Order: sequence, then C-alpha cells, then structure tokens
Amino acid sequence: MMELWRKNRWAAGLVTVIRIILGYQWLTSGWHKITGEVAFNASGYLGNAVNNPVMDKATGEALYPTYNAFIEHFALPNVKLINLIIPWGEFLVGLGLILGTLTVTAAFFGLLMNFMFMFAGTISTNPYLALLGIIVLVAGANAGRFGGDRWVLPWLRANVGKKIFGKFGKPDRGYNGKTPNA
Repeated sequence: MMELWRKNRWAAGLVTVIRIILGYQWLTSGWHKITGEVAFNASGYLGNAVNNPVMDKATGEALYPTYNAFIEHFALPNVKLINLIIPWGEFLVGLGLILGTLTVTAAFFGLLMNFMFMFAGTISTNPYLALLGIIVLVAGANAGRFGGDRWVLPWLRANVGKKIFGKFGKPDRGYNGKTPNA
C-alpha cells in the first residue's frame, strides 16, 4: 500500500490536488496574519492555553503538562518570536505545498503546527488539516512529483547531500585500498 502512495503516478496526481488544497488553507491563514490591519499577537491565545489547559474530564488533570510548561516557560516569554514564526510559518508551509517544493518538509511543519494548536485545545480545522498533511507526508517525494520537487530534490541530493553525506556514502576500503569482498 505504501508503494502505491510513494511511486504511483495516479497517486501523485491525487496527492497534488490534496497538497494544493492544504497549501491554500495554510497560505491564506498565514497571509491574513501577516497583512491584517491589526498586527498578529499570540499572547492572548497563549495565555488562554496556560490558564485553561486541556483537562481530563475524569481526573481533572491537565492532559498535556509538558506542552503547557512549554507555552508558559518558553512561548509566552518569547511571544515576539512566536508572533513572527506562526504567520510566516503558516505562509511558507502553504507556499511549499502549493508549489510542491520541499513538500515533505512543508507537510511535516504543517503537521507540527496542527498538533501544537490541538494540544492547546483549538480544534477548528486542525484535525482536517492534519489528516490531509498525513496523506501528503505518507506520499513522500511522490507528493511533489508534479511540482518543484521534481527539480529541487535531485539538485539537493547532488549538491547538498554529496557535501554533507558524501564521506558516508563511499564504500569501505580494505587494507589494500580495494573494496572488501570485491
């Protein structure tokens, strides 16, 4: 089944439609925050996430105490950074998905944002977007087959990958300089 999503041309076409729909959602969400008449400010949202965490109805305990600590001790004190990261992150995830460039990376960061929002208790469209993001992520490079990944990924493998991982990709050499078992 995974091979179907990762290698099939028809699956690539279906995932292209899915990633464009998903990308449009992310791009417009980020664009409205970037260009809105009132500057985007997450401090109220973050404060509400700390003051009203997602609770277990049976025990009354917070379900995501680690995430709540992250919000309280990192996100709120650095709200200016969060105010920059969220709108531009949403916009760039959408752009990557629409163009089909660095598609898997864009889908991963979109899913990361979806889960962060859901951990804070915001449901809205996040489960829907997460489902579509998982489909794109499962398709892997095939999701960008009809997009910029067709050219970007081979270039990255040849240029960046060779420089970073080149020494690990060479065959082992024996004591005589020949490949063992050759």
